[in-house]
Amino acid sequence: MSGNIELLNTTLAATRAADRAALIAYLPAGFPTVDGGIEAVKAVIAGGADIVEIGLPHSDPVLDGPVIQTADDIALRGGVRIADVMRTVREAHEATGVPILVMTYWNPIDRYGVERFTAELAEAGGAGCILPDLPVQESALWREHADKHGLATVFVVAPSSQDARLATITAAGSGFVYAASLMGVTGTRASVGAQAQDLVGRTRATTDLPVCVGLGVSNAAQAAEVAGFADGVIVGSAFVKAMLDAPDEAAGLAAARSLAGELAEGVRKR
Repeated sequence: MSGNIELLNTTLAATRAADRAALIAYLPAGFPTVDGGIEAVKAVIAGGADIVEIGLPHSDPVLDGPVIQTADDIALRGGVRIADVMRTVREAHEATGVPILVMTYWNPIDRYGVERFTAELAEAGGAGCILPDLPVQESALWREHADKHGLATVFVVAPSSQDARLATITAAGSGFVYAASLMGVTGTRASVGAQAQDLVGRTRATTDLPVCVGLGVSNAAQAAEVAGFADGVIVGSAFVKAMLDAPDEAAGLAAARSLAGELAEGVRKR
């Protein structure tokens, strides 16, 4: 069974044709529970998210800040497994028809098996994977299997990436390019900063792939700012924080849906 890279491509083409950025939401699988995490994905899509990234919880993250680490810890203590990540992708996609990607560090895939992981993700209806710590020069095996199964390979670029390095990364990627707006870990910021716009411009000079910006966006005004120069606005910690701060699961789902609505308005005010 082929994955949904084409659905991802057409979704991003449609938002570009509508002269707006895509809203991309990130949520960890298994948070607050596996069932609750699936409902959270449905909630942010109902609120206006165009694409969703499902995080595979990891005990030693290098990119995730304290908010997502807290959610990952809850998921891991709840016993979340890769099978639960695949179930989250499957049920969320079947319920909504929206492109769903997995964001994961390389070690869990390496241990699970690249062929097994890509085959199962495609079978679940996944659109691809974001791999923040997989070096491009070591990605040939992954890309071979991802291509075979119709999955996007999304690499992360950072403000520190030199232009030649950007060209190497974007040539190997598919779906879109994840531009980290600043150096450091995930988390909401008071300002997204000028680094992000510069990085998007330099990345676009190397590729026709959409360039989507993550790390720091937490409200409609910031979403509108980033939507002014990027093809997509990626929001994770703000959704997780809204759910963590809620008094119960139902309130958390409502808060996530409401935030998605605000951000969806923001990306339309570019």
